[in-house]
Amino acid sequence: MESKAVQSNSRFDVVKWLVVFVLIAVGVVGNQYFSAESLLYRVLALVALAVVAALVALQTDRGRRFATLLKEARVEIRKVVWPTRPELVQTTVIVVVFVLVVSLLLWGMDSIISWLVAGFIG
Repeated sequence: MESKAVQSNSRFDVVKWLVVFVLIAVGVVGNQYFSAESLLYRVLALVALAVVAALVALQTDRGRRFATLLKEARVEIRKVVWPTRPELVQTTVIVVVFVLVVSLLLWGMDSIISWLVAGFIG
């Protein structure tokens, strides 16, 4: 019984995705067709079409899973412990100093190797 419900939803999902793609195509073609009109009106029409397309896409199985993913990502972002300003400054200074030291080492090794190659070649 459950597999039939999933199968019928997937059939309707294809139709919903076709509606989404048609809405996007209408937006692209309409924006080009009405290029002489005010930019404000064209942008408002594109935003309205995008909102409708997004609402239709969210009604599909993949759309619902994507919405769930966004909700879970938001919850995880709230769990992040952001560094304080002193920690941020200290870490930045350490990274900059390390990059400078490594770049000087690489420059020195490159100079020595190029001097040796120049001496060998003549």
